[in-house]
Amino acid sequence: MNDYGFNTRAIHGGSDGKNPDNALNPPIFQTSTFVFDDIDHVERTMSFESDDYVYTRGNNPTLRLFENRMAQLEYGKGAVAFSSGMAAISSTLFSLLKLGDNVIIHRTLYGSSYTLATQLLPRYGIGYKLVDLTHLEELEEAIDQNTKVIYFESPSNPDLSIIDIREVVKRAKEEDIKVVVDNTFASPYFQNPLILGADVVVHSATKYICGHGDVVGGVAISMDEDYIHRLKFDYMCEFGGVMSPFDAWLLLRGLKTLGIRMKQHESNAMVLAKYLQENPRVRQVYYPGIEDFKGYDIARKQMNGFGAIISFEVEGGLEKAVKIVEGLQLIKLAVSLGDCETLIEVPAAMTHRGYPVEQLERFGFTESMVRISVGIEDVNDIIGDLDQTFRQVY
Repeated sequence: MNDYGFNTRAIHGGSDGKNPDNALNPPIFQTSTFVFDDIDHVERTMSFESDDYVYTRGNNPTLRLFENRMAQLEYGKGAVAFSSGMAAISSTLFSLLKLGDNVIIHRTLYGSSYTLATQLLPRYGIGYKLVDLTHLEELEEAIDQNTKVIYFESPSNPDLSIIDIREVVKRAKEEDIKVVVDNTFASPYFQNPLILGADVVVHSATKYICGHGDVVGGVAISMDEDYIHRLKFDYMCEFGGVMSPFDAWLLLRGLKTLGIRMKQHESNAMVLAKYLQENPRVRQVYYPGIEDFKGYDIARKQMNGFGAIISFEVEGGLEKAVKIVEGLQLIKLAVSLGDCETLIEVPAAMTHRGYPVEQLERFGFTESMVRISVGIEDVNDIIGDLDQTFRQVY
């Protein structure tokens, strides 16, 4: 199946094509437990001599199909589905770190990921180092004998930093350090970190993989089958962050249109980025598809497209940023991203409010930054809505 194109794999990947009763779509195996023929059947299943199922917290046919399909789309050997993106991220980091270790993180992360690394992990004796990974010399200086993981997003949330995955991996491998990449913003349609050498790729499946704003889920993928087995049964199962079969089925449905949606998302984003560049009230636009954007050349090298998240700084600080997002009519004020609907937020007041306000510029953004997840509506309508709120505010 890996020889097929992305859209074909997104529809058929991970399946043997034999659904019950010749159904076109796979059923939802909405069951908590599975029955056995006898104790010998129990033994073979629990010792992994059989691919049969015991309990949905460990595995389920609907979950397995979603995991297999995600593994194919990310060119991995296996995947683990989780109840949320943060369940995937936290379980992955806990599986790779222990007391006395430290993790290097990029200076700009999703707010909950930042809190996990800087507040929760230290409670368990795991240190962290905050580094601007767009400057590889800072990474080299930060690595020490206790560094076991480098974790980052590319593009990052919310300043769209582009990190050279190959170069980070090159330095990490010299020190036997694992590289974990959050690929949520790009989706597997635009970027495949495992091909670039990363050890684990994670997604908030809530976003583009779902695409419809009706599921919370996460997934971790790796080329190391033994690691995937350990992540599933030693961490996902024991921490209990299991995805429901119904959510897995919805995500499988969402994957069918992922490629088509990402094309439209990006097409709209390119037009919108140009509009924002020409807007006199916008001080700076952050989007990897802009040629003078700092990470443009690296993005072209390691991505198949630039995605659909744009951030921009407006004149007048937080007060004006708030008025702009509150004056919109079509575009929705909300956290999250990747939905068919265009969503907008002020990171400093919403998703990234856990960052110290007095140090925001150290982390790559300011109170006046607005982040927009460009949807798949008619782009002229998106621009028209922004235009009317800018005229109203200024």
